[in-house]
Amino acid sequence: MVSDKRWLLPDGIDELLPEQAAAVEALRRALLDDCAGWGYRYVIPPLVEFTDSLLVGLGADLDVLTCKFSDRISGRTLGVRADITPQVARIDAHSLAEAGVTRLCYAGSTLHSTPQSVLSGRSPIQLGAELYGCADIAADLEVIDLMLTLLERADTVEQHGPVTLDVGHVGVYEAVLRDAGIDAEVADAVFDALQRKSLPDLEAVFAGEQSELQTLLVTLVNLHGGVDVLDRARDSLEGIPDAQSALDQLEQVVATVAASHPDVAVYIDLAELRGFRYHTGLVFAAYLEGFGTAVAKGGRYDNVGAVFGRNRPATGFAFDLKALTAASGHQSGTESWISAPESTDPKLEARIRELRAAGRTVVLALNGQSDPRCREQLVGVDGDWICQPLGPGEGE
Repeated sequence: MVSDKRWLLPDGIDELLPEQAAAVEALRRALLDDCAGWGYRYVIPPLVEFTDSLLVGLGADLDVLTCKFSDRISGRTLGVRADITPQVARIDAHSLAEAGVTRLCYAGSTLHSTPQSVLSGRSPIQLGAELYGCADIAADLEVIDLMLTLLERADTVEQHGPVTLDVGHVGVYEAVLRDAGIDAEVADAVFDALQRKSLPDLEAVFAGEQSELQTLLVTLVNLHGGVDVLDRARDSLEGIPDAQSALDQLEQVVATVAASHPDVAVYIDLAELRGFRYHTGLVFAAYLEGFGTAVAKGGRYDNVGAVFGRNRPATGFAFDLKALTAASGHQSGTESWISAPESTDPKLEARIRELRAAGRTVVLALNGQSDPRCREQLVGVDGDWICQPLGPGEGE
Protein backbone atom coordinates (compact mmCIF):
# COMPACT_ATOMS: atom_id res chain seq x y z
CA MET A 1 0.00 0.00 0.00
CA VAL A 2 1.35 3.41 -0.96
CA SER A 3 1.71 5.78 1.97
CA ASP A 4 -0.34 8.97 1.89
CA LYS A 5 2.36 10.67 3.98
CA ARG A 6 5.26 10.68 1.57
CA TRP A 7 6.25 14.09 2.87
CA LEU A 8 7.38 12.62 6.22
CA LEU A 9 11.12 12.57 6.94
CA PRO A 10 12.89 9.90 9.02
CA ASP A 11 13.17 10.58 12.75
CA GLY A 12 16.04 12.93 13.44
CA ILE A 13 16.39 14.04 9.81
CA ASP A 14 15.46 17.63 9.04
CA GLU A 15 15.41 20.04 6.14
CA LEU A 16 16.24 23.74 6.08
CA LEU A 17 13.64 26.01 4.54
CA PRO A 18 14.71 29.18 2.70
CA GLU A 19 15.21 31.51 5.68
CA GLN A 20 16.95 28.84 7.77
CA ALA A 21 19.10 27.71 4.85
CA ALA A 22 20.09 31.30 4.05
CA ALA A 23 21.08 31.91 7.68
CA VAL A 24 23.15 28.72 7.86
CA GLU A 25 24.85 29.49 4.55
CA ALA A 26 25.60 33.08 5.55
CA LEU A 27 27.22 31.91 8.78
CA ARG A 28 29.11 29.13 6.96
CA ARG A 29 30.63 31.64 4.57
CA ALA A 30 31.55 34.06 7.36
CA LEU A 31 33.23 31.36 9.48
CA LEU A 32 35.14 29.85 6.56
CA ASP A 33 36.30 33.31 5.48
CA ASP A 34 37.61 33.86 9.02
CA CYS A 35 39.41 30.49 8.88
CA ALA A 36 40.99 31.51 5.57
CA GLY A 37 42.22 34.70 7.23
CA TRP A 38 44.14 32.52 9.70
CA GLY A 39 45.73 30.47 6.91
CA TYR A 40 43.36 27.48 7.01
CA ARG A 41 42.75 26.12 3.50
CA TYR A 42 39.33 24.79 2.56
CA VAL A 43 38.88 21.13 1.60
CA ILE A 44 35.75 19.18 0.56
CA PRO A 45 36.05 15.49 1.50
CA PRO A 46 33.63 12.98 -0.07
CA LEU A 47 30.32 12.15 1.60
CA VAL A 48 31.05 8.41 1.38
CA GLU A 49 34.25 6.42 1.89
CA PHE A 50 35.36 2.86 2.55
CA THR A 51 34.82 2.17 6.24
CA ASP A 52 38.36 0.86 6.72
CA SER A 53 39.62 4.40 6.19
CA LEU A 54 36.59 6.30 7.49
CA LEU A 55 36.61 4.70 10.94
CA VAL A 56 40.34 4.62 11.67
CA GLY A 57 41.65 5.54 15.07
CA LEU A 58 38.40 6.85 16.49
CA GLY A 59 37.12 3.83 18.39
CA ALA A 60 33.86 1.96 18.58
CA ASP A 61 31.66 5.02 19.18
CA LEU A 62 32.11 6.29 15.62
CA ASP A 63 31.60 2.80 14.20
CA VAL A 64 28.18 2.60 15.87
CA LEU A 65 27.27 6.09 14.63
CA THR A 66 28.16 5.36 11.00
CA CYS A 67 25.52 4.25 8.48
CA LYS A 68 27.03 1.53 6.27
CA PHE A 69 26.14 -0.26 3.05
CA SER A 70 27.79 -2.53 0.50
CA ASP A 71 29.44 -1.04 -2.60
CA ARG A 72 28.06 -2.85 -5.67
CA ILE A 73 31.20 -2.05 -7.66
CA SER A 74 33.96 -3.15 -5.25
CA GLY A 75 32.00 -5.37 -2.87
CA ARG A 76 33.56 -3.52 0.04
CA THR A 77 31.69 -1.77 2.85
CA LEU A 78 31.07 1.94 2.43
CA GLY A 79 30.11 4.39 5.16
CA VAL A 80 28.35 7.75 5.08
CA ARG A 81 30.60 9.95 7.17
CA ALA A 82 29.50 10.61 10.74
CA ASP A 83 32.60 12.74 11.42
CA ILE A 84 34.73 14.63 8.90
CA THR A 85 37.85 14.71 11.10
CA PRO A 86 39.30 11.34 9.98
CA GLN A 87 38.76 12.34 6.35
CA VAL A 88 40.76 15.52 6.81
CA ALA A 89 43.47 13.51 8.58
CA ARG A 90 43.64 11.26 5.50
CA ILE A 91 43.89 14.30 3.23
CA ASP A 92 46.77 15.69 5.30
CA ALA A 93 48.62 12.39 5.55
CA HIS A 94 48.10 10.99 2.06
CA SER A 95 46.54 13.37 -0.46
CA LEU A 96 48.65 16.40 0.47
CA ALA A 97 51.58 14.82 2.35
CA GLU A 98 53.14 18.23 2.94
CA ALA A 99 56.15 18.88 5.14
CA GLY A 100 55.81 21.24 8.08
CA VAL A 101 52.58 22.69 9.43
CA THR A 102 49.35 22.19 7.46
CA ARG A 103 46.14 24.06 8.32
CA LEU A 104 42.85 22.83 6.84
CA CYS A 105 39.18 23.75 7.31
CA TYR A 106 35.97 22.18 6.04
CA ALA A 107 32.18 22.28 6.16
CA GLY A 108 29.81 19.52 5.12
CA SER A 109 26.84 17.33 5.94
CA THR A 110 27.24 14.24 8.11
CA LEU A 111 24.86 11.42 9.03
CA HIS A 112 24.43 9.71 12.41
CA SER A 113 22.65 6.40 12.92
CA THR A 114 21.15 7.80 16.15
CA PRO A 115 20.89 11.33 17.63
CA GLN A 116 23.73 12.24 19.99
CA SER A 117 21.55 14.23 22.35
CA VAL A 118 17.94 15.22 22.91
CA LEU A 119 18.52 18.51 21.12
CA SER A 120 20.56 17.25 18.17
CA GLY A 121 19.35 15.59 14.99
CA ARG A 122 20.95 12.88 12.94
CA SER A 123 22.22 15.07 10.10
CA PRO A 124 24.53 17.77 11.50
CA ILE A 125 26.43 20.11 9.21
CA GLN A 126 29.94 19.90 10.61
CA LEU A 127 32.30 22.86 10.26
CA GLY A 128 35.78 22.70 11.69
CA ALA A 129 39.47 23.41 11.45
CA GLU A 130 42.48 21.12 11.93
CA LEU A 131 46.16 21.90 12.39
CA TYR A 132 48.74 19.21 11.54
CA GLY A 133 52.49 18.94 12.00
CA CYS A 134 53.02 20.80 15.30
CA ALA A 135 53.18 19.01 18.66
CA ASP A 136 53.82 22.20 20.61
CA ILE A 137 51.19 23.70 22.91
CA ALA A 138 51.24 26.75 20.61
CA ALA A 139 49.17 24.77 18.07
CA ASP A 140 46.51 23.94 20.67
CA LEU A 141 46.38 27.57 21.78
CA GLU A 142 45.90 28.68 18.18
CA VAL A 143 42.94 26.39 17.49
CA ILE A 144 41.28 27.32 20.81
CA ASP A 145 41.76 31.00 19.97
CA LEU A 146 40.29 30.44 16.49
CA MET A 147 37.32 28.49 17.86
CA LEU A 148 36.46 31.25 20.33
CA THR A 149 36.93 33.89 17.62
CA LEU A 150 34.44 32.07 15.39
CA LEU A 151 31.96 31.94 18.25
CA GLU A 152 32.31 35.70 18.57
CA ARG A 153 31.65 35.99 14.84
CA ALA A 154 28.48 33.93 15.30
CA ASP A 155 27.36 36.54 17.86
CA THR A 156 26.16 34.01 20.42
CA VAL A 157 26.76 36.34 23.39
CA GLU A 158 23.72 38.53 22.69
CA GLN A 159 21.47 35.46 22.70
CA HIS A 160 23.03 33.41 25.51
CA GLY A 161 25.58 35.47 27.40
CA PRO A 162 29.32 34.75 27.72
CA VAL A 163 30.81 31.51 26.44
CA THR A 164 32.14 28.92 28.90
CA LEU A 165 35.21 26.96 27.80
CA ASP A 166 35.34 23.51 29.41
CA VAL A 167 38.93 22.25 29.25
CA GLY A 168 40.73 19.13 30.42
CA HIS A 169 43.78 17.04 29.59
CA VAL A 170 43.76 13.25 29.14
CA GLY A 171 47.46 13.28 30.00
CA VAL A 172 46.56 13.76 33.68
CA TYR A 173 44.55 10.53 33.76
CA GLU A 174 47.17 8.66 31.73
CA ALA A 175 49.97 9.81 34.03
CA VAL A 176 48.10 8.64 37.14
CA LEU A 177 47.48 5.17 35.71
CA ARG A 178 50.99 4.90 34.29
CA ASP A 179 52.48 5.85 37.65
CA ALA A 180 50.38 3.16 39.35
CA GLY A 181 51.46 0.52 36.83
CA ILE A 182 48.02 -1.13 36.50
CA ASP A 183 47.26 -3.63 33.73
CA ALA A 184 45.15 -2.95 30.65
CA GLU A 185 42.05 -4.79 31.89
CA VAL A 186 41.86 -2.77 35.09
CA ALA A 187 42.64 0.41 33.13
CA ASP A 188 39.62 -0.21 30.85
CA ALA A 189 37.33 -0.72 33.85
CA VAL A 190 38.66 2.44 35.50
CA PHE A 191 38.10 4.37 32.27
CA ASP A 192 34.49 3.20 31.99
CA ALA A 193 33.80 4.23 35.60
CA LEU A 194 35.47 7.64 35.25
CA GLN A 195 33.77 8.36 31.93
CA ARG A 196 30.46 8.06 33.78
CA LYS A 197 31.96 9.75 36.86
CA SER A 198 30.52 6.85 38.86
CA LEU A 199 32.23 6.47 42.22
CA PRO A 200 30.34 3.23 43.08
CA ASP A 201 31.58 1.63 39.84
CA LEU A 202 35.08 2.85 40.62
CA GLU A 203 34.91 1.20 44.05
CA ALA A 204 33.75 -2.02 42.40
CA VAL A 205 36.84 -2.06 40.18
CA PHE A 206 38.97 -2.33 43.31
CA ALA A 207 36.68 -4.94 44.87
CA GLY A 208 35.99 -2.77 47.88
CA GLU A 209 39.64 -2.66 48.90
CA GLN A 210 40.85 0.86 49.52
CA SER A 211 44.05 1.63 47.63
CA GLU A 212 46.23 4.65 47.04
CA LEU A 213 45.27 4.61 43.34
CA GLN A 214 41.55 4.50 44.13
CA THR A 215 41.92 7.44 46.52
CA LEU A 216 43.78 9.38 43.84
CA LEU A 217 41.17 8.58 41.18
CA VAL A 218 38.34 9.70 43.47
CA THR A 219 40.27 12.93 43.99
CA LEU A 220 40.57 13.25 40.20
CA VAL A 221 36.80 12.93 39.77
CA ASN A 222 36.33 15.85 42.16
CA LEU A 223 38.93 18.07 40.51
CA HIS A 224 36.59 20.25 38.49
CA GLY A 225 35.54 23.88 38.72
CA GLY A 226 37.23 27.24 38.31
CA VAL A 227 40.89 27.84 37.63
CA ASP A 228 41.70 27.28 41.32
CA VAL A 229 41.33 23.56 40.52
CA LEU A 230 44.82 23.67 39.02
CA ASP A 231 46.40 24.61 42.36
CA ARG A 232 44.54 21.80 44.13
CA ALA A 233 45.57 19.40 41.39
CA ARG A 234 49.25 20.29 41.76
CA ASP A 235 49.10 19.39 45.44
CA SER A 236 47.14 16.16 44.86
CA LEU A 237 49.35 15.00 41.97
CA GLU A 238 52.67 15.95 43.47
CA GLY A 239 55.31 13.42 42.54
CA ILE A 240 53.80 12.55 39.13
CA PRO A 241 55.89 14.63 36.67
CA ASP A 242 53.83 13.86 33.55
CA ALA A 243 50.66 15.00 35.31
CA GLN A 244 52.41 18.23 36.32
CA SER A 245 53.41 18.80 32.67
CA ALA A 246 49.77 18.42 31.61
CA LEU A 247 48.77 20.95 34.28
CA ASP A 248 51.39 23.34 32.85
CA GLN A 249 49.61 23.18 29.50
CA LEU A 250 46.24 23.84 31.11
CA GLU A 251 47.68 26.91 32.84
CA GLN A 252 48.84 28.21 29.47
CA VAL A 253 45.33 27.74 28.07
CA VAL A 254 43.85 29.69 31.00
CA ALA A 255 46.37 32.53 30.54
CA THR A 256 45.84 32.72 26.76
CA VAL A 257 42.04 32.77 27.01
CA ALA A 258 42.16 35.43 29.74
CA ALA A 259 44.35 37.64 27.53
CA SER A 260 42.57 37.15 24.18
CA HIS A 261 38.97 36.47 25.26
CA PRO A 262 38.53 38.01 28.72
CA ASP A 263 34.74 37.51 28.69
CA VAL A 264 35.05 33.73 28.29
CA ALA A 265 34.68 31.75 31.53
CA VAL A 266 37.05 28.78 31.88
CA TYR A 267 35.91 25.58 33.60
CA ILE A 268 38.52 22.92 34.43
CA ASP A 269 37.56 19.24 34.51
CA LEU A 270 40.47 16.85 35.07
CA ALA A 271 38.31 13.72 34.87
CA GLU A 272 36.76 14.68 31.52
CA LEU A 273 37.39 11.62 29.35
CA ARG A 274 35.11 12.52 26.44
CA GLY A 275 36.72 10.89 23.43
CA PHE A 276 39.67 9.65 25.52
CA ARG A 277 40.52 6.88 23.08
CA TYR A 278 40.41 9.48 20.33
CA HIS A 279 42.30 12.37 21.96
CA THR A 280 45.87 12.37 23.20
CA GLY A 281 46.25 15.66 25.08
CA LEU A 282 44.15 18.75 25.66
CA VAL A 283 40.39 18.36 25.23
CA PHE A 284 37.98 21.29 25.20
CA ALA A 285 34.39 22.24 24.52
CA ALA A 286 32.43 25.50 24.33
CA TYR A 287 29.07 25.90 26.06
CA LEU A 288 26.38 28.57 25.98
CA GLU A 289 24.04 29.36 28.84
CA GLY A 290 20.64 27.79 28.29
CA PHE A 291 21.93 25.55 25.50
CA GLY A 292 22.04 21.97 26.72
CA THR A 293 24.91 20.60 24.64
CA ALA A 294 28.35 21.86 23.62
CA VAL A 295 28.29 24.09 20.53
CA ALA A 296 31.91 23.21 19.74
CA LYS A 297 34.28 20.39 20.69
CA GLY A 298 37.94 19.79 20.04
CA GLY A 299 41.28 18.58 21.24
CA ARG A 300 44.57 16.99 20.32
CA TYR A 301 44.55 13.66 18.46
CA ASP A 302 48.07 12.77 17.41
CA ASN A 303 47.53 9.13 16.36
CA VAL A 304 44.81 9.27 13.70
CA GLY A 305 47.09 9.75 10.66
CA ALA A 306 49.28 6.72 11.43
CA VAL A 307 47.18 4.27 9.38
CA PHE A 308 47.59 6.54 6.37
CA GLY A 309 51.38 6.35 6.64
CA ARG A 310 52.12 9.59 8.51
CA ASN A 311 51.72 9.74 12.27
CA ARG A 312 51.48 13.52 12.47
CA PRO A 313 50.69 15.67 15.49
CA ALA A 314 47.18 17.05 15.11
CA THR A 315 44.76 19.31 16.93
CA GLY A 316 41.44 20.86 15.93
CA PHE A 317 37.77 21.51 16.66
CA ALA A 318 34.34 21.24 15.07
CA PHE A 319 30.91 22.89 15.27
CA ASP A 320 27.46 21.63 14.37
CA LEU A 321 26.71 24.54 12.06
CA LYS A 322 22.92 24.13 12.21
CA ALA A 323 22.94 24.10 16.01
CA LEU A 324 25.31 27.08 16.12
CA THR A 325 23.09 29.07 13.76
CA ALA A 326 20.05 28.34 15.89
CA ALA A 327 21.93 29.28 19.06
CA SER A 328 23.21 32.53 17.61
CA GLY A 329 20.00 33.73 16.01
CA HIS A 330 22.12 34.59 12.97
CA GLN A 331 20.07 36.10 10.14
CA SER A 332 20.88 36.20 6.44
CA GLY A 333 19.05 39.48 5.89
CA THR A 334 16.56 40.37 3.14
CA GLU A 335 16.49 44.11 3.72
CA SER A 336 18.24 44.79 0.41
CA TRP A 337 15.66 43.08 -1.84
CA ILE A 338 14.46 45.21 -4.73
CA SER A 339 11.53 44.59 -7.08
CA ALA A 340 12.04 45.24 -10.78
CA PRO A 341 9.29 45.37 -13.44
CA GLU A 342 9.29 43.14 -16.50
CA SER A 343 10.78 45.25 -19.29
CA THR A 344 13.10 45.01 -22.27
CA ASP A 345 14.55 48.46 -21.60
CA PRO A 346 18.38 48.11 -21.92
CA LYS A 347 18.84 50.77 -19.24
CA LEU A 348 16.74 48.73 -16.79
CA GLU A 349 18.69 45.57 -17.59
CA ALA A 350 21.97 47.44 -17.06
CA ARG A 351 20.71 48.88 -13.75
CA ILE A 352 19.69 45.41 -12.52
CA ARG A 353 23.13 43.99 -13.38
CA GLU A 354 24.77 46.92 -11.59
CA LEU A 355 22.75 46.39 -8.42
CA ARG A 356 23.32 42.64 -8.35
CA ALA A 357 27.05 43.13 -8.86
CA ALA A 358 26.99 45.42 -5.82
CA GLY A 359 25.47 42.63 -3.72
CA ARG A 360 21.83 43.74 -3.83
CA THR A 361 19.02 41.28 -4.48
CA VAL A 362 16.82 42.22 -7.44
CA VAL A 363 13.68 40.15 -8.14
CA LEU A 364 11.56 40.48 -11.26
CA ALA A 365 7.88 41.22 -10.59
CA LEU A 366 6.48 38.47 -12.79
CA ASN A 367 2.87 39.05 -13.82
CA GLY A 368 3.18 42.43 -12.15
CA GLN A 369 3.45 40.91 -8.65
CA SER A 370 6.33 41.95 -6.41
CA ASP A 371 7.89 39.39 -4.09
CA PRO A 372 6.60 40.14 -0.56
CA ARG A 373 10.20 40.25 0.72
CA CYS A 374 11.04 43.25 -1.44
CA ARG A 375 11.26 46.57 0.35
CA GLU A 376 12.19 48.73 -2.66
CA GLN A 377 11.31 48.91 -6.32
CA LEU A 378 12.97 50.18 -9.47
CA VAL A 379 11.01 53.04 -11.00
CA GLY A 380 11.65 54.79 -14.32
CA VAL A 381 12.27 58.53 -13.85
CA ASP A 382 13.31 60.75 -16.78
CA GLY A 383 14.87 57.81 -18.61
CA ASP A 384 16.75 56.46 -15.59
CA TRP A 385 15.84 53.68 -13.17
CA ILE A 386 16.02 54.57 -9.49
CA CYS A 387 15.18 52.74 -6.26
CA GLN A 388 12.14 53.89 -4.30
CA PRO A 389 10.44 52.42 -1.21
CA LEU A 390 7.80 49.85 -2.09
CA GLY A 391 4.60 50.82 -0.32
CA PRO A 392 1.94 48.44 1.06
CA GLY A 393 -0.06 46.75 -1.67
CA GLU A 394 2.17 48.02 -4.50
CA GLY A 395 2.92 45.58 -7.28
CA GLU A 396 0.17 43.16 -6.25
